[in-house]
Amino acid sequence: MNPFEKCPVCGGELREKEVEKLLRGGDHTASLRIIAEVCLHCGEHLYAEETVRKFERIRNKLRRQDFSDFKPLGQSFSVERHWTDKAVQPTT
Repeated sequence: MNPFEKCPVCGGELREKEVEKLLRGGDHTASLRIIAEVCLHCGEHLYAEETVRKFERIRNKLRRQDFSDFKPLGQSFSVERHWTDKAVQPTT
């Protein structure tokens, strides 16, 4: 699958595994399960060239807001940076 026999980051052993990958395009995010070579020592993920090309096609669809072929998973939210600094109001 990959041209590497050992992890290019740490030299550790690689194993093929199914992993979850999050891809962002604009304000949108997609989650997918994909096969990667994973380093058993440092956890680095290595992807085949064709897989990386698929990632870019997905990112482009997200940027264009073309959600065909995508299944909605719910909603995502961004927490305001200073939310934890706000005083908690007691409930009555």
